[in-house]
Amino acid sequence: MNLNKILIIRFSSIGDIVLTTPVIRNLKTQLPDAEVHYLTKKSYEDIIKHNPYIDKYHLLSDSLSETINELKKEKFDLIIDLHNNLRTLLIKKRLGIKSYSFDKLNRAKWLMVNLKINKLPNKHIVDRYMATLKPLNIAMDTLGLDYFIPDKDVVPKEWLPETHRKEYVAYAIGAQHGTKKLPLKRMIELCDKINKPIILLGGKEDAIVGESIVKFFTKSEVSKPFEEGLTKLNKKSIIYNACGKYNLNQSASIIKQANYVFTHDTGLMHIAAAFKKEIFSIWGNTIPSFGMYPYRTKFTILENNKIDCRPCSKIGYEKCPKGHFKCMNNIVFDFYLP
Repeated sequence: MNLNKILIIRFSSIGDIVLTTPVIRNLKTQLPDAEVHYLTKKSYEDIIKHNPYIDKYHLLSDSLSETINELKKEKFDLIIDLHNNLRTLLIKKRLGIKSYSFDKLNRAKWLMVNLKINKLPNKHIVDRYMATLKPLNIAMDTLGLDYFIPDKDVVPKEWLPETHRKEYVAYAIGAQHGTKKLPLKRMIELCDKINKPIILLGGKEDAIVGESIVKFFTKSEVSKPFEEGLTKLNKKSIIYNACGKYNLNQSASIIKQANYVFTHDTGLMHIAAAFKKEIFSIWGNTIPSFGMYPYRTKFTILENNKIDCRPCSKIGYEKCPKGHFKCMNNIVFDFYLP
């Protein structure tokens, strides 16, 4: 097979794109004469544009036909489809070239979510992505995930509060769905238990929650309804709310410099894994068995395995379908930070 030009497709999201980086790297290093192209959405451009293993990237336009016409001009020899949905099916059909596609395990996930029958393979999603390269005799290396921060987005310690310049723990408080995030009171309990300077990371949508956490630890008087159930906390943590203050690459830089990372099942967890951080990974309605736990780094899973309604979704909901949210409310924070 002539492999002068290869197109990799993954439209979203942050974590999923980071998880495709071993495919990109191994293709480029083991087929150094081939051009490696990548197709994704405009909103995720910053994740791939600095990757030295990508020769050229393409952005999905509002018109799929327009995107396909642009791709046709490249005269690709092969497509590696790591998204595998209706749009990628149309792209593959219209380009009319050889392709290898990622198995999304939809049937096994459905059985696990709906009937709690576990037919999921004991295999990380990265290794399932890499399986698409098996016909090319491309083997996995030992390097794990990649994330490349441009120089302009490296955050110097001087930008951080003086209390956080010597050491800190990063806590990514956001997530795409509500059932992947600890409730506010539980976030406060977790921060109190960490007992080290903490930087809260997330988007602008997480800033209000971050500010509520900071207020709890800095104000001597907190409204009783808010503090109910939390009166035994020591309020000893030093919190810096960075949510919404930094772009994604800058947040990645803060994670890279952290001593430890606490995170929900979200993209920043995989960025932390790319930097080989020790991760404390918090799971709610989803489960690590779906294959998206931290890859090739030291990690501790924090989850509630004592309920029979989990997983209730392969993705997540805004609120617990049963109303009790025991998967997050009853997690035991069992960890040790030296």
